Amino acid sequence: MTKIPVLTDDPGWHGNRLKEAFALRGYQAVFISLKDCFLDLTAGSRGVVIPGFDTLPKFAFVRGVPGGTLQQVIARLDILHALEILGVKVYNNGRAVERTVDKAMTSFLLHHHGIATPDTWVCESRHQAQSLMKKEIAADRPLVIKPLFGSQGNGVRLIKQGDTLPVPMEAHVDGLYYLQRYIDSGEGTWHDYRVFVIRGKAIAAMVRHGESWVNNVALGGRCEAMAHDGELCVLAEAAAKAVDIDYCGVDIIRDRHDKLYVLEVNSIPAWKGLQGVVDVDIAQTLVDDCLGLMS
Repeated sequence: MTKIPVLTDDPGWHGNRLKEAFALRGYQAVFISLKDCFLDLTAGSRGVVIPGFDTLPKFAFVRGVPGGTLQQVIARLDILHALEILGVKVYNNGRAVERTVDKAMTSFLLHHHGIATPDTWVCESRHQAQSLMKKEIAADRPLVIKPLFGSQGNGVRLIKQGDTLPVPMEAHVDGLYYLQRYIDSGEGTWHDYRVFVIRGKAIAAMVRHGESWVNNVALGGRCEAMAHDGELCVLAEAAAKAVDIDYCGVDIIRDRHDKLYVLEVNSIPAWKGLQGVVDVDIAQTLVDDCLGLMS
């Protein structure tokens, strides 16, 4: 059975589903951490060493890029870039991961391609950030502060009239201010949407009902299946195209005036909650698309 590296530090439920899906197609998924891969740039070497692989595989499935220092993260992304240069199909590749793990670049690309996304500001200056916050809040336009890197709603904070600004602000956002205008989906009936896109096509979608304005499943959001077609999914497909990605989870919100906005594009999306409410086998669809790239 041909081995395929699934790059992750924590296989968990998603890893098991991928392993089963690869096995049904005659492949053995081997879980490898990017932390254990390294560059070997000596004479006669193949350039990248993946533990357990004597030769480079034809493709690699990216399920997780571990955090770390800036140097460590860059080195891990270098591995993904190097594999592509050496002819290994990386699913999703390093460029797609870079574009989406960095919320500023995601927002820029969405804006650049004319895709509806909340008004966003990214700056290093505390003075600029604080002036902007005061101006927006005085106009009764709440803002959301998010970490540039992060997922599952962790570290996200809402600032509205009457709230105290984070002090020290640097401690909350690590010296970089990613500020986004808050989109109200309905006080007390908070909800947003997750659309799963593979090869530019929406294959599943759900509504996430939150117990607060943060609707992530990891924070208690309740999932409800919905049709994966129509305006919502067209918008998700456009967002995936804008960041040029193999597969992703696109988070979308609808405001009180029925306008849709793309909040985020996730290159390493969880799909356990979504799988629980839809019939399509997401892991198998991912694996089949990945393998199809090699045919």
